Amino acid sequence: MTSNHFDDFDDFLYDLEQDFSFQDSKKKQPEPQKKLPPPPRSRLMKKKAPPQKSSGSRSGRSQPQQKRPPASSGGRAGKGQPPRQKAPSGGSARGSRTPPPPRKGAVRRDLPAVRERARRSPALTYLIFVVAISLILATLLWTAANDVLALNKDDGMATIVIEEHDTIRSVAKQLHDMGVIKHTHLFMIYGRHTDAIDKIIPGTYELRTDLDYRAIVAAMSYNSGQRQVVTITIPEGYTLEQIFHLLEENGVCSYESLMQTAATHDYAFSFLADLPLGDAHRLEGYLYPDTYDFYKGQSALYAINKMLVNFDSRVTDQMRQRAGEMGYSVHEIVIIASIIERETTGLDQANIASVIYNRLNSTYMRYLQIDATVRYALDDWTNPLTYEDLTVESPYNTYIYPGLPAGPISNPGYAAINAALNPASTNYYFYALANDGTHRFFQSQDSFNHFLASSEAAAQ
Repeated sequence: MTSNHFDDFDDFLYDLEQDFSFQDSKKKQPEPQKKLPPPPRSRLMKKKAPPQKSSGSRSGRSQPQQKRPPASSGGRAGKGQPPRQKAPSGGSARGSRTPPPPRKGAVRRDLPAVRERARRSPALTYLIFVVAISLILATLLWTAANDVLALNKDDGMATIVIEEHDTIRSVAKQLHDMGVIKHTHLFMIYGRHTDAIDKIIPGTYELRTDLDYRAIVAAMSYNSGQRQVVTITIPEGYTLEQIFHLLEENGVCSYESLMQTAATHDYAFSFLADLPLGDAHRLEGYLYPDTYDFYKGQSALYAINKMLVNFDSRVTDQMRQRAGEMGYSVHEIVIIASIIERETTGLDQANIASVIYNRLNSTYMRYLQIDATVRYALDDWTNPLTYEDLTVESPYNTYIYPGLPAGPISNPGYAAINAALNPASTNYYFYALANDGTHRFFQSQDSFNHFLASSEAAAQ
């Protein structure tokens, strides 16, 4: 409310007060008798003659003279005519009349005087205070109701990212910063009374800015259609760390949260029952490569669980039974499949599998001597391997440790798992990559060494 509004309001109160005063005086007091204005005095004022002694008095006493009424300016005073009034002393008679009272209904604009009367009147001050407070409260209530119920909110779009450990305070602050709500504390009060934080789940949401509080919470709940979805294809043979970096790059969740969840969360799957907690790589081999739809900002727990569920559904009971018939556990089959997946992507997966099984079942060739296991130990999939690399101390190095490595070295797809369960029946113990991109298989060490010395072998 501007100062001009306050001035007009003061004028109105003053006029109202004058009207009430006039009405009260009209009811309680009789109307006073009108007085005639005093007659003008003559400029030539006759001096009163001094009293004279009576010459004919015997007793020597002076006789009192009778006072005569003063003559009016127009002649003698008539009957019932009021006597003349003397002019006030100290000034002339001309221009000495008192100003007439203000006309009824006249509006005064003497604002300083109005404010002075307002300051002198406690009741008027209190009334102004009550009106001002009422206006302020009404404004606040309207803005609060508009925010909660979306009575008159602007239309727009905002991207909201909810992390796994966000609180109702951090959610409210983000909604306020993005223009979805106006009052942070009001949303916090609403959220605490409606358990909103238990309904809101991590994710990235596209929200309209004209939603009420109930619709905002519903839009960030599990079945919301406002969550942003990203489609990601996980290639066969990717390692756990490569998959987690891929999810982070696409805004699903952070690499750190994925690694921590993989190491600490006890997923209820039978194929993980014998794998101890504490190391994220215990899930290596079970993050099934496929094309997935993830929510942006999704919880790491649910993102990992989606891939584990897919593995559990793809590895059927018949496949698990086949592993038992071969004398291997599901975990060992996954290790073999992960090696096959990293060694070849062609149609020779069954032959690669046969070499692995032939060596595992051999009395004299128990060392697999597969380069991919060394690369996994070094976390280096591009640079050429040196002799020192082949001697690196690691339970994954199949050049220095016999049998299978300590765990899977990649996440195999269906073809590699099927090859591990159904290897070709051969007498191959060696294989090498030719320069045309295919593998050559050998039964003896001599034939293998001869090929490596030829021009057909791919550069190592």
